[in-house]
Amino acid sequence: MTNSKTIPIHAYDKPAGGFGSLRGAASALQGNGALPALKTLPHVNQPQGIDCPGCAYPDSPDDKSVDFCEQGAWAIAHEATPKRATPEYFMQHTVTELRTREEWQLEAIGRLTAPMQYDAATDTYREIGWEQAFTLAGEALRSLDSPQRAVFYASGRSSNEAAFPYQLFARAFGTNNMPDSSNYCHESSGDALRLSLGVGKATVTREDFEHAQAIFVFGQNPATNHPRMLGDLREAKKRGARILVFNPLLERGLQQFTDPQSPAEMLTGASTTIADQYYQVRVGGDLAALTGIIKAVLAADEAEGGTVLDRAFIGEHTQGFDAMADVIRTQPWDAIEQASGLSRAQMEQVARVYIESDATIATWCMGLTQHEYAIETIQMLVNLMLLRGNVGKPGAGVMPVRGHSNVQGDRTVGITNRPKAEWLQGLQRVFGFTPPAQAGLDAVGAINGLLDGSVHAFTGLGGNFAVAGPDSPRVLAALSRCRLTVHIATKLNRTHLYPGRIGLLLPCLGRTEHDEQDNGQQFVSVEDTASMVHASTGRNRPASDKLRSEPYIVTELARHTLPDSPIDWRAMGRDYDVTRNYIEQVADGAVAGFADYNKNIRQRRGFHLPNTAALRIWKTDTGKANFVPHALPAETIMDRARAVYGDKVLCLATVRAHRQYNTTVYHDPRGEVDRYRGVHHTRKVLFIGAATLARLGFADGDVVNLRGASLDGIERVVTGYRLVQYPILGDDVFGYFPELTPLSPPCLTARGSNTPAFKEVPILIERP
Repeated sequence: MTNSKTIPIHAYDKPAGGFGSLRGAASALQGNGALPALKTLPHVNQPQGIDCPGCAYPDSPDDKSVDFCEQGAWAIAHEATPKRATPEYFMQHTVTELRTREEWQLEAIGRLTAPMQYDAATDTYREIGWEQAFTLAGEALRSLDSPQRAVFYASGRSSNEAAFPYQLFARAFGTNNMPDSSNYCHESSGDALRLSLGVGKATVTREDFEHAQAIFVFGQNPATNHPRMLGDLREAKKRGARILVFNPLLERGLQQFTDPQSPAEMLTGASTTIADQYYQVRVGGDLAALTGIIKAVLAADEAEGGTVLDRAFIGEHTQGFDAMADVIRTQPWDAIEQASGLSRAQMEQVARVYIESDATIATWCMGLTQHEYAIETIQMLVNLMLLRGNVGKPGAGVMPVRGHSNVQGDRTVGITNRPKAEWLQGLQRVFGFTPPAQAGLDAVGAINGLLDGSVHAFTGLGGNFAVAGPDSPRVLAALSRCRLTVHIATKLNRTHLYPGRIGLLLPCLGRTEHDEQDNGQQFVSVEDTASMVHASTGRNRPASDKLRSEPYIVTELARHTLPDSPIDWRAMGRDYDVTRNYIEQVADGAVAGFADYNKNIRQRRGFHLPNTAALRIWKTDTGKANFVPHALPAETIMDRARAVYGDKVLCLATVRAHRQYNTTVYHDPRGEVDRYRGVHHTRKVLFIGAATLARLGFADGDVVNLRGASLDGIERVVTGYRLVQYPILGDDVFGYFPELTPLSPPCLTARGSNTPAFKEVPILIERP
């Protein structure tokens, strides 16, 4: 790719979806194993089929012959690719040379085919046997002077059957140092919802979209990140639901959408206007916007004789209303307008739509979670929903849309650095050992441990840990100083290129591949963002005979590390029914809904884990849903940075491009990078408003360097970025994740959840 300023970047004036998505799906198959992918796609997200390894958006409750999206087609095609990253390939390319490649080039090398160990003498990965790999890892872990020196990271793509033994392994080893991808994305959602509602998950299912009268969409771009959601929004809009969008960027998919599965729209060129109103809030302005909306709802209730609020619900099911309302009423409109970027009239307009709806869904993604005041913002959104009883009734509730396909399931079966006492008690009851109780390291904690040298061993169950997190160049260098790094993966990524003293790269089966164990073909299970747990059975021939399943690799690592453990690791790695039985036993008393796990997972669509808040059972400290008062922040990240660097500081929010899934960047043969933002052939762009360009003396197309306006004294710079004029308000700017994560320091996190504030990074623009 290039960053030449001569490359045209034009606004995309067509609807999202449509023939563009069909061409995009076809492009995914070009050069990426078209035949295996075409054989696989009809089974994706189907009952007893293959769960898409992409996003966690719920499957359709109805029978649909096609329930995958363009992004899913890319994920499937890249897993089914005929390209192979063989040991011979690695012998020909040093790790130092591979580090010079871009993300899409690493992804394009293809599937890993054999276990490998890093050889420092040749600076290459070399093939080793599985038994040797497991023995090396086990000996290295046992040699640590404390279990707290080890970190066990988990990606949200791993199945329940891999995640459960992985967390059991870490705790039997003696640590809760178990960061996961949720630390990077929706930790703020879980923390906020547990405090307010008693459960950290969505209270709605996909069926609720069929009954909602209004849907509020905050901080997300479904067309790129979870396209199947656009189909639900389209159907809701066509039956009369009001859809309001709050986003600092104008995203094409939330404006116009042509459903590729609608023959009428495809044949006529018609499209559906998704958003009735699109509110361009400032980055980080959602807390103020929600404050203004609630203020307007409270004022309307007073003006209309107390008929607006659901006082019966508030009285029976909530506590803290008066304290919350008192704080909201004291917030001045001028401060709310300034912080939100919206006018009072706009917020009153939103309030009126909310008041007129008897069933409202609020949905959000990382546009709310990756901010300093993320928890406060989400709790304010819950406050709004509680005012009219919009939790625990059909067509109403809250939905944080998760990213990785099983990040929620991993949490349910124990992947967390902050385990609940009930879960630990279950482990002790079933397995007969006392697991550690103290909280372990989360993702940012692990980063700090790597940087200060207190972490000596890193094991990764999938993922691209260092690149997905802040300060990635320094974290990558720190990984290479570890005694041990172990990565379980299907493909090469940048984190793998910084191996420790002992560096192991262990290739696993993909979600789409046949998994044959001693007891026959196995299937795994995953949980979507609406708490549906369903089976996924791979069908494709494995990319190599030397691949092993994630459950097998995890349990063999545990068996070789803990040779005296009475736990039957071997059984869990070879018969996943055994693992599911263990999950059921441990979950008894800790997680409702896992009774008869092996029976229920074999049902056509799996089963639903009950959500207590959806049932209006409040597992909070008060026994009720909590209104939580929050005033507007007196100081923000940007305030602190501007106090040091002046008014040239801009607020950077990182976003994903269309040809991308999390840190996985796909290469389109046509050069398309981000269709809906009109970007081709380069990812080194910074979207910026016309007024900011003029104020700082730059012009559209200028190539600049970006410097982090950090307060920790560490220089963070990326070079060669092209400025792209875009309809953005204020001094907010946008660029692509993960290329711009090097500008974010580890100390820049959400209060309480410690999630990196990737949507609120203070930067400076400089001429080369």
